[in-house]
Amino acid sequence: MDYQHLSTLLWREQELLDLLLFKAEEKQYLIVTGKTRWLARIAHEIEVVLDQLRTLEVERAAATETIAGRLGLGANPSLKQVAEAAPAPWNDLFGKHHEALLVLITDLRSLSDANRELIEGGLAAIGDALVQTRAAAGTYGASGRHDDGSHRAVTLDGAL
Repeated sequence: MDYQHLSTLLWREQELLDLLLFKAEEKQYLIVTGKTRWLARIAHEIEVVLDQLRTLEVERAAATETIAGRLGLGANPSLKQVAEAAPAPWNDLFGKHHEALLVLITDLRSLSDANRELIEGGLAAIGDALVQTRAAAGTYGASGRHDDGSHRAVTLDGAL
């Protein structure tokens, strides 16, 4: 029964990681299209999935420890170690769970890195635009005539 319970937990973990991957792709779409209005919502949805994963991880660790004790494994074994020590057909099934989880985690890391780069690039572009705006702000005064920019730049610096 413990093998079945662990397998069920692993299936659930795969589902949550797949959902997290989907949410990360949604976030990337929002970043790329400039629809920043929804970024706070997607960040919240990602946090909800991460909370579910953290809760599941505690349950999975407990189930793994129970099985590890029966198999004569040390404390806190990896899923790969459990798969190698488990009897058939569980060894094969746990091995497949391990492979699937590795693929999902690799995909998530890649997408997370890409999203981070997009956000950092966007922030850099905003910073460059602000610098250019500040430089251009001193070109003309309120009357539309050329100004030295000293009064205008102070006003903009205070507002930004």
